[in-house]
Amino acid sequence: MRQSVQELFEKYQDNLYIIAFNVCKSAEDAKDVVQDTFIQYYLAKKEFDNEQHIRAWLIRVAINKAKNVNGTFWRKNKMSLEDYMETLTFETPESEELFEAVMQLPEKYRIIIHLFYYEE
Repeated sequence: MRQSVQELFEKYQDNLYIIAFNVCKSAEDAKDVVQDTFIQYYLAKKEFDNEQHIRAWLIRVAINKAKNVNGTFWRKNKMSLEDYMETLTFETPESEELFEAVMQLPEKYRIIIHLFYYEE
């Protein structure tokens, strides 16, 4: 038994998203997991016994993909910008004051300025 990806997506996208989010703890990663799950279903040449079998397969694939996301090098080694900033040292008091002023800006501006000027 095979069902169209569109039908399955409409039925199960929210459930798979919640499952993936509970594992990943990230909305963006959970969206990617759901998308990858349906891509894998589309590419799989597997025949299923019934709709419950399809649902169980989709859930298992989503859980495995979410666990894989958590196990990536990037997720294991990332550090928040605030934690990273605590490790910085400054050559002059003026540069430290400038840095503190930049950190008072809204997040969307301060991250860009920090990356451009401090991280090149």
